[in-house]
Amino acid sequence: MVNREDLEKFLDRLASEGGSYQEVEPGLWTVNPGGELDLSVVVHHSPPVVVLRVKVMDTPGDDSTAARLNRRLLELNATDLLHGSYGIDADSIVLTEALELEHLDFQEFLAAYESITLALASHLRELATIREAK
Repeated sequence: MVNREDLEKFLDRLASEGGSYQEVEPGLWTVNPGGELDLSVVVHHSPPVVVLRVKVMDTPGDDSTAARLNRRLLELNATDLLHGSYGIDADSIVLTEALELEHLDFQEFLAAYESITLALASHLRELATIREAK
């Protein structure tokens, strides 16, 4: 089973490929992908899983806009996301993915991380446009 130290080694490898990370408390890191994405992916070691999560945006206050945005998020969950999913936590839209630690290797971790960052890069502009439309 992958432990906290193994995850830190995975994060070191990510950092060597252009990202950066910071441990904010034991077993909880924020990862900055670098490049054009100005978001941080939170990595939480929570046996028996590791959770990758990013806050995408605040939820819109207008019910009509929220309904359109929620519908689009569900469509993206069904068509563009293989393992992760969009969801709502309090007043935030988040993108999350959980991986089992039992047989996790770096390639699977990297694929999940890249899936999240790629989804954000391709979806963020459209989602922001829907949120801002009144």
